[in-house]
Amino acid sequence: MMYDQTRAQQPSDGRPGSAGRRTPGPEPLLGAAERADVTQRLRHALNTFSTSPLEALEEAETAFDEAAAQLMSALTERRRTLHAGWHGKEPEPQGEELRHALRQYSEMTQRLLRM
Repeated sequence: MMYDQTRAQQPSDGRPGSAGRRTPGPEPLLGAAERADVTQRLRHALNTFSTSPLEALEEAETAFDEAAAQLMSALTERRRTLHAGWHGKEPEPQGEELRHALRQYSEMTQRLLRM
């Protein structure tokens, strides 16, 4: 069997011309600045462990607590937005609107379970 370069460059759905294109994933729950800040603090803790282990551990714990609090806040806001998008609307949402909301809840829950 010979190697088919054209076929190898096609995405798994077999559509020609869309090789290399990816469906965008879900947006991060935390903004770039928040992620960078927590990452920098954690990196600092890791780099200073050899000279001051207790302080490094406390800094890592604080970075973890801050990240967890920011994630909880982001998840609460995301839930509020999702809920407001379908609950109590007049006229009552139907078919595709409800399916879209269900898909969003499912995706968010699955992301949480993968953590």
